Amino acid sequence: MVRGQQRVDAILTATMELVAERGYPALTMDAVAARANASKATIYRRWRNKAELVKAALDAYDAEQNAEIPDTGTLRGDLVAVLEALRHKSSDRFTAMINGLIAAMKHDPELAAALREHIENEELSPFHDALQRAIARGELSADTDTDLIHDVAEAMILRQLQLDGGFDIVFINRLVDDVLLVLLPEQGTPP
Repeated sequence: MVRGQQRVDAILTATMELVAERGYPALTMDAVAARANASKATIYRRWRNKAELVKAALDAYDAEQNAEIPDTGTLRGDLVAVLEALRHKSSDRFTAMINGLIAAMKHDPELAAALREHIENEELSPFHDALQRAIARGELSADTDTDLIHDVAEAMILRQLQLDGGFDIVFINRLVDDVLLVLLPEQGTPP
């Protein structure tokens, strides 16, 4: 029998799979329990409702994805690595799931609160570690507005995906060189 973190991982993976397959409104704790080979009691001991469960699944998924982004040793290299990771993450299935959650949160206050909490967790930003490393290396000032970088990059990526403009290396280089690095003042350089 699977226990502990393996059980939690199975539940969170099942949640992500089911939300992607069926959408949030059709997600049930029964379906998650069946997919994860867990009891509903096990799920409810950790998460009060499906909104909290979906938030936990997204938190775990983002943390896992972020951990795979390499440290290239330079700010520019790290930003390119982050965007390449986001390109791989932005499959049609994942994008459809996120769009479905955004639509569902308009009618579900618990989901809206849970997703806001997920989004506001700066440590889950794929840019967080890269920017913190650049600050530690002295490439960026300690008071760098890291939220701005995430917000601008995400907005440009979403626009690119909506316009089916191609999330390729040309776009990544343009975003890094012409936008993000311009927004990031070097150490000692006033913004």
